[in-house]
Amino acid sequence: MENIHVALKETLKSDDFIQSAMTIHHTLIHLSYYNSVVNHEMLHRDLLTMIQLSKVEIHDLNTLKNLISIDGIKLSSNLEEISLSLNKGFIYVQLDSNLNEGLLVNVADMEKGYRSNNLSESEFSVIGPSVAFIEDLDTNLNLLRKEMISDKLVFEEQIKGSLSKTRVVIVYLDGITNPQHLNTVRQRLMDLDFDVIFDSSTLSQIIADNGNTIFPLFMSTERVDRVKYSLLSGHVAVLSSGSPYVISGPTTLFDFFYSPEDFYLPWILGSFVRIIRYVGVVFSVFASSIYVSVMTFHHSIVPQSILGPIIESRANVPFQPFLEVLLMEITVELLREAGARLPSKVGQTLGIVGGVVIGQAAVQAGLTSTILIIIVSLSALASFATPIFKMANTIRFLRFPIIGLSAIWGGLGITIGILFLLGHLLRLKSFGTPYIIPVFPFRYKGFREAIRLNYSQTWVRAPYLRPLFARRYTVRKHKDIGDDFNNE
Repeated sequence: MENIHVALKETLKSDDFIQSAMTIHHTLIHLSYYNSVVNHEMLHRDLLTMIQLSKVEIHDLNTLKNLISIDGIKLSSNLEEISLSLNKGFIYVQLDSNLNEGLLVNVADMEKGYRSNNLSESEFSVIGPSVAFIEDLDTNLNLLRKEMISDKLVFEEQIKGSLSKTRVVIVYLDGITNPQHLNTVRQRLMDLDFDVIFDSSTLSQIIADNGNTIFPLFMSTERVDRVKYSLLSGHVAVLSSGSPYVISGPTTLFDFFYSPEDFYLPWILGSFVRIIRYVGVVFSVFASSIYVSVMTFHHSIVPQSILGPIIESRANVPFQPFLEVLLMEITVELLREAGARLPSKVGQTLGIVGGVVIGQAAVQAGLTSTILIIIVSLSALASFATPIFKMANTIRFLRFPIIGLSAIWGGLGITIGILFLLGHLLRLKSFGTPYIIPVFPFRYKGFREAIRLNYSQTWVRAPYLRPLFARRYTVRKHKDIGDDFNNE
């Protein structure tokens, strides 16, 4: 028969898999379990203490079973059943005299991680789960292990920070994630020499391929379901103690514009919403600069039907279009920053009241035109459509240099800004993966990830991630039961 104890040791590679032994009444007892999903209080109180306090000689598994005050104990020698149970929070107890079978004891921590105060706030969605990570690393590992009950889920822990001694955990799916990406993350973390790791966002800046870019090169999220999707796609995730955010990579530019909610809606609606986000990003970045360009250099392209209202709107404005736009953009940024720093209820009130009052007062005072108020307001709204906060900040920043270029050279300045932006994006990489793939290098199959397609067409993982196992699930055509009745 197979030695289950040795088989588990060779099969389960995760750092949170524990195998320990204890001697009671001259009997050696082996314990195997996942440290992240067991209830340690229950393990010591109802299992270990009960065995230690007993005065009964333990000769076989049935005697051991009678000493444990936990219901639902199972005797098993099936490696697949044992492995599945361990992932659910069971502990496998074996006697040294019989390592071919053992007892599965349920000591799962069912409540850990699911609390009323760990709901996602920065990445809110109407449909789907809202469970978020918290600052406790063990709770976060517990959430991942509960959500992904698989031996392929592997945790690798390192201690980083010469002063903080921060626990950093690499998470990946064995047999799916490309070893090249995994080795890149390992090496960069091993080479890391830092005194204090404050947050996982600090790690993302230190281990990034390019530290001189405003674009986020790794996904940073607090949502459990987004991390699950990233791992299933073949990404590598990194968690750190004291941080509620998880970073994952390699990522592409398009990854920052999808929301988990897209997959909870019908694919047509999900695709429509995602395309709206792409349009919103383009509008947010270029709307104000186009206004400056047209008002300064290209009056002739304005239709006559719109030219009258524009002239009337700007009749009493004493500033050049560039200063007018810059004033309004900075005002919006100040309102947004002030609203983010104040308590939530006060911040919402400040954003609404401040925007209305200041906008109305600026128009009445002749400091700006009503058309620009509309453009700046829509640009701000469009930037909020980006699901990831770091990418939204990048979009907010990009407006200002392009506005400056449009004020100097008009449409030519906007074109120069676009060329510089594309050139910068072409150079960026995330763990060695081109940042704007599948656009460059061109991979037509990769566009299935850029928009939300039907599940019948997304059964293969993204090819540019080079996963070891490409198939995600099997697509089968549904058979109409009514056809059988019609044939009879």
